[in-house]
Amino acid sequence: MPNEENRLTDLLDVLAALGTEASSTERGDLDLLGTAELVTRMNAEDRRVPEAVAERSAEIAAAVDGITARFRRGGRLIYIGAGTAGRVGVLDASECPPTFGTDPSMVVGLIAGGETAIRSAVENAEDDGDAAAQSLREIELTAHDTVVGISASGRTPYVVGGLEFARGVGALTVAIASNAASEIGAVADIAIEVVTGPEFISGSTRLKSGTAQKLVVNMLTTLSMIKLGKTHHGVMVDLLATNEKLHARSIRTVTELTGATVDDAAAALASADGSVKLAILMLSTGASAERSVQALQDADGILRVAIAGLS
Repeated sequence: MPNEENRLTDLLDVLAALGTEASSTERGDLDLLGTAELVTRMNAEDRRVPEAVAERSAEIAAAVDGITARFRRGGRLIYIGAGTAGRVGVLDASECPPTFGTDPSMVVGLIAGGETAIRSAVENAEDDGDAAAQSLREIELTAHDTVVGISASGRTPYVVGGLEFARGVGALTVAIASNAASEIGAVADIAIEVVTGPEFISGSTRLKSGTAQKLVVNMLTTLSMIKLGKTHHGVMVDLLATNEKLHARSIRTVTELTGATVDDAAAALASADGSVKLAILMLSTGASAERSVQALQDADGILRVAIAGLS
């Protein structure tokens, strides 16, 4: 019992020092406010998040460059996290294939407690410091990969253990935390510590902390994909047309970027097996599908370079 009490005391001391766990005297009257005032106050808190993210621009840029370099070597981006932080990583990973036409194995989200934890809380899963390392072993992590650990507190054992294992393998390690001088930041090669301060509801890190995490992971994948040539003139050109809306968007993208008619765009997409990038290249240069495929390979998938090479 004394050891248990000591552990509890130590944990309470740790939590007391975290900005994300702090209470604000400004919000002691929330239950007495009208709905409109609650909306105004919560929105005011949320507006602070982008500013806090902007303060970490240098670290985010360094992470994007590191991730991009490893992607070019065939590496992967793996998110690890628990609870909201884990779900943020899983969401970002799941959005990459339809948005950028990537293989599902290129960006992976691992969450403490496994698939069940995406929708339901899994008790004590975040406290298992060995679980993330085991999951990383199972997917055969290599030095070509990047592991991004996400934790609002910056001390989640699942994330700490995963980053320590990844660093031992030689992978690039990145930490996203909502507190300064975080434990995961000390473990990682790059620490992105977005200090968001007390939550609107004390300790509810699905709020400002979760918003900050989403903004950062949006940049990590979106900007690395831009550098890989997944966009052209700010438009998605490697998207997968998996439904009617995306098929229509594919045609619209081709018409906007080439000036082709809808019929010509649809015909080019059919000839290109649905590849927006290939259809644009064919229509822009008049090259055959076969020659366009080779040009894209020679240009490392960057459409601007391929067009210049065939023009």
